[in-house]
Amino acid sequence: MRETKEQGKEKSMEDLIADTKGYVTVRLEYLRLYAVEKAAKVFADMVTNMTVALSFILAFLFGSVTLALYLSTVLGSYAGGFGCVAIIYVLFAIVVFITKDTFLERAITDFAIKRYFSKLEEEEEENEKV
Repeated sequence: MRETKEQGKEKSMEDLIADTKGYVTVRLEYLRLYAVEKAAKVFADMVTNMTVALSFILAFLFGSVTLALYLSTVLGSYAGGFGCVAIIYVLFAIVVFITKDTFLERAITDFAIKRYFSKLEEEEEENEKV
């Protein structure tokens, strides 16, 4: 009867070790898939944000050239039109420089924090559905 109990203990110990190995394997696979999902989301977010930013930059650039050419025809001088646009940008840069510490940095920080928490909330809602 002793041999049977010892064999049962050995068998249950082997089962425990096998279950532990299976759990560790499944857990590692889950973590790998979780990391891949997070990396894919970050990459997709970066690509879409870069696309939007590039589109705004191009629109701004072509709008600036269009404004400069329009002012050139109004003033009758290419130098005058492009000079006026340059002066507008210098004035804009001065306003940004003066207000950056009091207004702009706080607004950008608030925007980034709100965006982060809204994405976090969306992920939590998505996880609750599953």
